[in-house]
Amino acid sequence: MKPLRVLIGAETYPPDVNGAARFAERLATGLAGRGHEIHVVTPSPEGAPFRRSADGVTVHGVRSHRYFMRPDFQVCMPWEASPSVAALMEEIDPDVVHTQAHMVVGRYVVHAASRTGRPLVATNHFMPENLAAHTPIPRPLQRIGYKIAWKDLGRIFGKADAVTAPTPRAVELLVRSAGLKDAFPVSCGIDAERYHCATFGAMPDPAAVPTVLFVGRMDQEKRVDELIRAFAALPAGVDARLELIGDGPEREAWTGLVETLGVGHRVRFRGFVSEEELVEAYARADVFCMPGIAELQSLVTLEAMASGTPVVAADAMALPHLVRPGRNGWLYTPGDVPELTTRLAALLSDPAVRRRMGAASLDIVAEHAIGATLDTFEDLYRSLAARNRVHISRAA
Repeated sequence: MKPLRVLIGAETYPPDVNGAARFAERLATGLAGRGHEIHVVTPSPEGAPFRRSADGVTVHGVRSHRYFMRPDFQVCMPWEASPSVAALMEEIDPDVVHTQAHMVVGRYVVHAASRTGRPLVATNHFMPENLAAHTPIPRPLQRIGYKIAWKDLGRIFGKADAVTAPTPRAVELLVRSAGLKDAFPVSCGIDAERYHCATFGAMPDPAAVPTVLFVGRMDQEKRVDELIRAFAALPAGVDARLELIGDGPEREAWTGLVETLGVGHRVRFRGFVSEEELVEAYARADVFCMPGIAELQSLVTLEAMASGTPVVAADAMALPHLVRPGRNGWLYTPGDVPELTTRLAALLSDPAVRRRMGAASLDIVAEHAIGATLDTFEDLYRSLAARNRVHISRAA
């Protein structure tokens, strides 16, 4: 079949480190690997606009500026993004447009696609709670801000021909909060073989102290402080280490908490690491913990599962779609630190249960193969592109 020309709008893209950026990259490179012409429009990570090609993907960086509340985050101004995106839309002339956001770049990608009659797919990775700590909105007014933000998303994504979210829970949220009726779930997907091979190529050390691993932003909604407190409360007979990968505004406070609780010698903050180091960290972890309460899927949890690791996670948002209690790990009530301590202690004390639950993680993660995700979007693109050609032909 004829290759498609696809324009992907992304509010965040590597070198940004977060789940939405990683998914956008995997989608773009995966489609390019299937022979499609793929363009990504995204805020420039260095500010100045650019155009670069790598791995078969052409990335168009739109002029951006440092966000005053997060110096590591770039944002675009509407009066700069709008004409830039419109010009790119005309130049690239895509068969299909797929936006990953609705903020600034995503908003004008939607406007340009809608204005020119191009087929449009929208995928949501947004939760207002993820941004609450980085906006000047006072805490008492945040709930009102959340409602306004969801209504705005619904208005923008309502222009799309198809709307997706990574999990059924994320779709429910779109229906309830944004008023979208026709959204459907498509997993972000994962190349499980990469993590599986790294884990099972390593020789286990039966004498090694077991490790609990967390990967993610050091931000309020990740609730890593709960994990640290639960780890510090482990029974004296449970020897373990805690490895924390990622960075963010709460790292300094959580480093101080570790010292206050007297477990600094057993906790390691690693900050950002390379992809190779991340794969190695998954491979040596004995338990993965995700205490976050605003996960629309959690790619890092999928990556840990693909490494054959049992998971302890907050019973919140989409995490119950990945963790089957008693099968591949345990869920705990967010905020219940003693319950989290109990779940961690049970796994850390029983290697046989860890092996059984780790094998179950591998079975469950097979449902999220990146190939199936690419198949779904590829079929959707072709269907919408064909429908659009028929529409244009009849109009002529």
